Amino acid sequence: MNFELMFESLPALLAATVTTIVLLVAALVFGMTIALPVAILRVNGPGPLRVLLHWYIYFFRGTPLLVQIFLVYYGLGQFEIVRDSFLWPYLRQAWVCAILAFSLNSGAYTAYILRGAMLAVSPGEIEAAHACGMSKAMTCSTIILPSAIRIALPAYGNEVIGILKSTSLASTITVMELTGTANMIVARTFSPYELFVTAALIYLAITYFLVTALRLLEHRLSRHLRPLNRITPSLAKEANHANA
Repeated sequence: MNFELMFESLPALLAATVTTIVLLVAALVFGMTIALPVAILRVNGPGPLRVLLHWYIYFFRGTPLLVQIFLVYYGLGQFEIVRDSFLWPYLRQAWVCAILAFSLNSGAYTAYILRGAMLAVSPGEIEAAHACGMSKAMTCSTIILPSAIRIALPAYGNEVIGILKSTSLASTITVMELTGTANMIVARTFSPYELFVTAALIYLAITYFLVTALRLLEHRLSRHLRPLNRITPSLAKEANHANA
């Protein structure tokens, strides 16, 4: 193994990693922006809209992400109304099309996860909220969504890792992220093993960070579900005063 080549290629790969992270963060932010209203309307929306959103989720979950990227990158330009719109200067750029495709895909998967989590919220909590006089909107924002997010977090973690790995497909439409840059250096050096091992190690480092962060967030959000194993000194002092 040529370790010298791996170290020489590291600056270029780390620079491309920034592009990968930008694609990931943008896809997750815009995907969640799409997923929240879609999930809510899939549960509580009018019938025709629920059917329409069902087919949106079904399409993006049922077709390969690579096909979706090609449809956005090559397909949108086929419509004259798109070419004549103010969005065309943006949609003709490869990185914008990549973010759009990733966001629509992530939005569909995340909406499916959130919908299942919302349906898994205890009916007793919802009935208690209604008994307290809360409206449907208030019940959804203060009771259902917070509980659903806690329930959905483990599955959403898998979606985050999946989107990270899917960013490698952006290189198919000339976005030079981590995998695309590694492939470009391979074409110049004819050393695929060293380059792709280095790229894999970088992906593993990012994945480790994401998994750790999500695990800490899940641990924090589930504090109320953990038993109190010990009594803190302040609580013990208060108990002694109460008994006295």
